[in-house]
Amino acid sequence: MKYVSANDILPEELLLEVQKYVQGTTLYIPSPKQRKKKWGEMSGQRAYLKERNEQIRQQFQQGKDVEKLAEAFFLSLDSIKKIVYRKQV
Repeated sequence: MKYVSANDILPEELLLEVQKYVQGTTLYIPSPKQRKKKWGEMSGQRAYLKERNEQIRQQFQQGKDVEKLAEAFFLSLDSIKKIVYRKQV
């Protein structure tokens, strides 16, 4: 997380108002809830795992057994079972 000086981004009136409550400290201002991203959305990891899991499900439906899938995707048997037997929402 990059720190930014409030002097550089806040209007003077707002800065004076904030200074009534805190001065000389680091202040974290969270994003509004509607703008928050879920885990992995920024990095693309979420999309990657979704696609990988879909490939695993397809191969399982085509008859590939759980042991072969675990070996091919470098996952444990339990992980593969969770992916293929989990109900889709």
